[in-house]
Amino acid sequence: MSYQALYRKWRPQNFEDVKGQEHIVTTLKNQIRLGRIGHAYLFCGTRGTGKTTVAKIFARAVNCEHPVDGSPCGECAMCRAIQSQASMNVIEIDAASNNGVDNIREIRDEVEYSPTEGRFKVYIIDEVHMLSIGAFNALLKTLEEPPEYVIFILATTEAHKIPVTILSRCQRYDFHRITIDTIADRLRELADKEAMDVEDKALRYIARAADGSMRDALSLLDQCVAFYLNERLTYDHVLEILGAVDTSVFSRLLRCVMGQDVAGALKLVEEVVIQGRELNQFVTDFTWYLRNLMLVQSSDQLEDVLDMSSENLAALKEEAVQIKQAVLMRYIRIFSDLTNQLRYSTQKRVLVELAIVKLCRPQMENNYESILNRLAVLEDMVERGVAAAPVRAIAVEMDEKVTEPVEESLPPAQAKDVEAVVAQWGKIISGLETSTMMMLKSAMVSAGPDNQIILGFHDDMKKGYFDAETHREAVEKAVSEHIGKEVHIVSRLLEKGRAGEALFINPNKIHLEHVEFIDEDQF
Repeated sequence: MSYQALYRKWRPQNFEDVKGQEHIVTTLKNQIRLGRIGHAYLFCGTRGTGKTTVAKIFARAVNCEHPVDGSPCGECAMCRAIQSQASMNVIEIDAASNNGVDNIREIRDEVEYSPTEGRFKVYIIDEVHMLSIGAFNALLKTLEEPPEYVIFILATTEAHKIPVTILSRCQRYDFHRITIDTIADRLRELADKEAMDVEDKALRYIARAADGSMRDALSLLDQCVAFYLNERLTYDHVLEILGAVDTSVFSRLLRCVMGQDVAGALKLVEEVVIQGRELNQFVTDFTWYLRNLMLVQSSDQLEDVLDMSSENLAALKEEAVQIKQAVLMRYIRIFSDLTNQLRYSTQKRVLVELAIVKLCRPQMENNYESILNRLAVLEDMVERGVAAAPVRAIAVEMDEKVTEPVEESLPPAQAKDVEAVVAQWGKIISGLETSTMMMLKSAMVSAGPDNQIILGFHDDMKKGYFDAETHREAVEKAVSEHIGKEVHIVSRLLEKGRAGEALFINPNKIHLEHVEFIDEDQF
């Protein structure tokens, strides 16, 4: 006989062998024992949690000649016939490939005939959410009022796709993801029965990698044992086969990130790639590692929630003290986003390396979390007594291109440039701040020697306001930008009736022919 996969060989044959679904098993056993059997059931849950298995056990139990506390005896003729798939009373239908209206009409025609043996005809429709709308409509009436000898069991992984009209006609049972402890215990039990030499730590990792699915766990164990046939299956062997990474690698990576060691972190990623590890699994496991750190920071009473040994838990607590929670949440967000991006990417390594650089360089982002990360780095430097490096030194260390501000030296204004400024004085000052513009509005203007412009004020207070260094520089900058030449502006206090006042021009009544150069000695 050919080899039979573990998940098929050790499929539960009675309710007692079903693990992790006690809330459903107890209910169904009570219904059978008390004769309160329904006519339609809906089994919902993720893959490998026992939906089809429980449906088959239930089908045998309702037809068993000598049920034992609600479970099939496994000895009677009906149990053996159903188990060997020789009975016409249990009909299994794959809705993924039989999803049309005609397929459901065949079922409607068949239910009119009572079972030739046993008490019930049981229809198990797997992946029922794949039925078309027309098929669902054809099933409605039969599902609501089937003959008393017919039972429908609908199984699905996506209950949200089933019409409400179908849901309302069924007893719904939600299958939970099976816990890691339950899967690990079951794997140990079957490994002993199969005489497999497997480390408990290896079984524990397989149980966690199965993500709540007993069938997936048995398939992974089958795969690992086949690779290391007639050898002891160790934790390192399982990591190698599944393309996973030991938690010590995550600790090293986290320390590189916290120390902003980009080169060290990227070198570690390269090691992971060279070893042939799966990057998707690497990202998922590191995110899980960060999640465990966050839980350790949140409470000291989480030993039951965290799936790890006491030694690993102690190491995790030691690392959790060294990182702030806000920074840790930023890391989790970046890697959670990365998980979704890797799903459809062909350049996975590039995305992983980009995420690593982001972790090490919070200044690459401008959101709230990255600012908190940068503050945490500075606080850590202060606590350790490390002097903050100058901005240029930090930028060089980050391998960033430093561009120092260079003041462009403008050529000095010529006489004709000064004349143009005087002619356009009103337009130039209109772009200044309102307070500065109002201060200059009443000023007189004249062209001085070299590249000077002279402003004349009748009000000593306005002259003092202009002479403030920031105000004078703002006006000079506006003029220089306007003509593209360097100018200097000086102020003079004018007295009415003095001869020098006649040399100044009111900006609102300027004509170039009136512009004359004046000598400062006239004041």
